[in-house]
Order: sequence, then C-alpha cells, then structure tokens
Amino acid sequence: MRTMILGAFCAIAMVTSANAAIKEEPVTYSDGETTMKGFVVYDDASQAKRPGIVMVHEWWGITNHIHNEARKFAQQGYTAFIADMYGDAKTADNPKDAGALSGAVMKNPAVMESRFKAARDQLAKQASVNPQQIGAVGYCFGGAVVLNMARAGADLAAVAGFHASLGLNTPAPGPGTVKAKILILNGADDPFVKREQYDALKKDFDAAKADYRIVEYPGAVHAFTNPEATELGTKFNLPLRYDAKADQEAKAEATKFFAADLKK
Repeated sequence: MRTMILGAFCAIAMVTSANAAIKEEPVTYSDGETTMKGFVVYDDASQAKRPGIVMVHEWWGITNHIHNEARKFAQQGYTAFIADMYGDAKTADNPKDAGALSGAVMKNPAVMESRFKAARDQLAKQASVNPQQIGAVGYCFGGAVVLNMARAGADLAAVAGFHASLGLNTPAPGPGTVKAKILILNGADDPFVKREQYDALKKDFDAAKADYRIVEYPGAVHAFTNPEATELGTKFNLPLRYDAKADQEAKAEATKFFAADLKK
C-alpha cells in the first residue's frame, strides 16, 4: 500500500511538472491616448511572487529576439514584461523605419519616460511580481532607454544594457538621484558607440555617485546577443554581428548581477 501511495504522489508530481510551463500573455495597456501592446512572461510552476524585469526592445521593435530573451529570464525565476515603446507593437523591417520609430522616442524624453513608466506600472500589477523588486534590461535602443531611466531616478533596483546605445537624453543626475545599480555590457568594437559617449556617461555617473560597471567584449560589435544580427548586418550593410562567445559571457554577467540585486 505504501508503495502504491508513493507511486501515486510521484505520478502527480510528474503531471504537475509536465503541465508547468513558461507562459507568455499579451497585455494591452495605455500611455495617455496611445495604445500599447506588451507581453508578460513567467514560469507558472511557482505561485510565489518573484522579482520583475522590464525589457526594452531593439530599434526594430518587439521581435523574436526579445521574446526569446524574456523566456530565458522567466526560466531564471523572474517575471519579464516586454515593454512596447512604439505603440500598437509597431515593428520595422528596415533601418530607415527603425530609425524613425526609435528617433521619435529618443528625441522626446518625456515620451520615453512616460512609456517606460506605463510598462513598469503594468509589471508591478502582475500577480506573480513582488513590486518592491523590479529591474530593467534593454538591448541597443532599449539599452539607451533603461540607462536614461536610471539617470532620471526611476524606481528600479538594477538596470542592465546589452550592446546599449549611449545616447543620453536625460539631464545629468544629481548625487543620490540614481537608485539602480547599473551594468553595461557592450562590444569593444561597436562603431555605434563612441569613446566620448563613454566619457560623458562615466563623468555623469561618477558625479552622481552611481553604482555602475562597464564590461566591453573584444571583437564584439553591435547587437552581439541577437542570433539574427549577422544576417541583418549583411542585408543592410550595417556593422551588426552575432557573437556567441560574447553573448554567453555577457549573459553570465547579467545573471549574476540580477541575482545579487533583485533576488535578495
């Protein structure tokens, strides 16, 4: 009898495990009169509240790459919220349109901040999230967004930028303004990011006494975490290239970083 009971419990556990999966659910929300279409991604194997991460896409918009990255964060025990920074989940399939969409956000810091805040608010409302433990991650254009939000004093515990653009469109932060710990993971040979941009960022963060770290990967260029980057670079004659080694090393750094600052 005891063996049968143990067997039944094992069977139930196996069924529960099999049914548990990474869930990805669309979320329609708004920023003023603009309709936004994001996604919440989490592992439903746990009913516990967990840290949340706002994810900001590349200049192409919400693509397969950002969906895949969100699932990886969900597997690590976070609830990810893929923010829609363009409205109506607009995407671009060419650099001209991508530049127009991202430029419209970066040239208007108030729009950038409002749209990011709308996404953060949606993440904080999710049943699977501890609203006291929220961070952000961004890729390329998205990296610039999350770094600027950290500069602006957004309520974030930790912020990471992968191959982050360093266009600073927010005022230099005052001492104590920056609440988030910051990690920048960039390609050392990324021609889109200039030395003077690093110098300006460091100067501002040092003056603000921010807790930040920059890691540069030799040989890596822009978009090195995106498996589609090499094909896009060839198609549009842009310095984009996937780098498996840099991708693996940067993801390992980010895993340690978020675990230390969000899971405490």
